[in-house]
Amino acid sequence: MYKHILIATDGSELAQKGVESGLSLAKSLDAKVLVLTVTEPFPVYGMAGNFAWVGSPADIEGYNQSSKEFAQRVLGAAKEAADKAGVQVETVHADDSTPAEAILATTETDGCDLIVMASHGRRGLNRILLGSQTLEVVTRSKVPVLVIK
Repeated sequence: MYKHILIATDGSELAQKGVESGLSLAKSLDAKVLVLTVTEPFPVYGMAGNFAWVGSPADIEGYNQSSKEFAQRVLGAAKEAADKAGVQVETVHADDSTPAEAILATTETDGCDLIVMASHGRRGLNRILLGSQTLEVVTRSKVPVLVIK
């Protein structure tokens, strides 16, 4: 049925359940897996008037470096789990994007036929039923989306 599954993770405990569920499904279907984690753009805060904050080049470099290191840890753990499960896996770190945009774009460019993701991520206030990024993926995706709670 599904031959190429995209599993989105942000490294949270709930996202790990999504990774485990996606890998289990991939194993049962003999499907290959692409595990994706996303780093959002460096936050820039601006306000009207004389008060604003814009990060220095050192701030931006520090953010990029720590984001890259975090992504490597998250993807390394997912690859280890996939190897243990005997599932063929590719890992991808998309940076400077919102999670929903990166998930949808990667799904299309890599020819994935199913998206597996958690119902909520590591973001501020959660929506009542789905996180904002999950909701955007569900409503805009051209392929089925399996949401893990």
